[in-house]
Amino acid sequence: MNAAFDFLVPVADKVLAHCELLPVQALGRKIRKHSANNGFPEFDNTAVALIGVRESRNAFEKKPEKLDVSAIRIQLYKLLMGNWNSSIIDIGDVEEGETVEDTYFVVKEIVAVLLKENIVPIVLGATQDITYAVYRAFDEIKDRINLVAIDSRFDFGMDEELISSNSYMSKIITDKPNNLFNFTNIGYQSYYNAQEELDLMERLFFDAYRLGEITADISSVEPLLRNAHAISLDARSIRASEVGFSNNFSPNGFTGREICAIARYAGISEDVMVFGIYEMENANQSCQLMAQIIWYFIEGFNFRIKETPQDKDDDFTKYIVPTETEQLVYYKSLLTERWWVEVPSLLAEHNKINSPALLPCAEKDYLEACNQNIPERWFKAYKKGLN
Repeated sequence: MNAAFDFLVPVADKVLAHCELLPVQALGRKIRKHSANNGFPEFDNTAVALIGVRESRNAFEKKPEKLDVSAIRIQLYKLLMGNWNSSIIDIGDVEEGETVEDTYFVVKEIVAVLLKENIVPIVLGATQDITYAVYRAFDEIKDRINLVAIDSRFDFGMDEELISSNSYMSKIITDKPNNLFNFTNIGYQSYYNAQEELDLMERLFFDAYRLGEITADISSVEPLLRNAHAISLDARSIRASEVGFSNNFSPNGFTGREICAIARYAGISEDVMVFGIYEMENANQSCQLMAQIIWYFIEGFNFRIKETPQDKDDDFTKYIVPTETEQLVYYKSLLTERWWVEVPSLLAEHNKINSPALLPCAEKDYLEACNQNIPERWFKAYKKGLN
């Protein structure tokens, strides 16, 4: 096993003792755990792994106390298991290294090993800059990464900031090797983001969706997550009343129901390889909600269906929409009712990369196209392929 695993701290004894009191249907009785007595659980047939990261020294606003991952575990373990077939392990926590860079390296190495084993890590991090370490874990695994952040802020930060929980995206964009293909922000709130950041998102052909746009139709999140490889959820995108009125949270944000629905869509997405939750609070209500978010992600994961539209596939209905400039081809799955669009421009000869012709979409995108209203993100996908 990779030496980085030596830095993992086992699941606390108090959590293990709590599991003994749970009913047999509870998650705590089903999850195999890294313990001081029994060591690491076997990776054989494992689908999902929980890992805590308590590093918080690069927090933009300094944390008054360490993240209590054990409190989140206790709330998660008491939840009852769904109709799931996936095997889950809990490999414990990464504590602070001698330097923050040491912590990043350990997280990167551990996540990379899990990815190579086809295990989906659920990372519970104290601060969102851990997203950078998770992103670097893909270096030897995947060339082009689609990253989605569920966040009220874009987190580009100021020029003089090297990296913090408010500027990790700048590090991801500028650091070599640059494997980031697309970045999507879901739920940004305009008053937290400078116009310069919005302009940068536009110049880089990244996608951003305001909080109100998403909450008006929470199902609109599903196509945005379908091609994601890594998801970074900032818990501060949730409204303060949902997590116990913490001073670090905003009155506006996603409700508990909305964020759990988003987590389920993230789990359903067959391309999502890492799911991270960051910037959590130690309050009991917050721990309960974080546990339920994890539960919904695992629920979605267990209902993943791998499907790709084919021209002559009886499981899909094909729709052709002529436009003024080209012909759009839409596919609807008869099994999941998901939609895709084939954009001919993405197949242009001067396209420098092998962009997929199929893009995830929703039924409303098809209906809009019938009225000759083509979504802006189709053009962004085309422009991205040219750069």
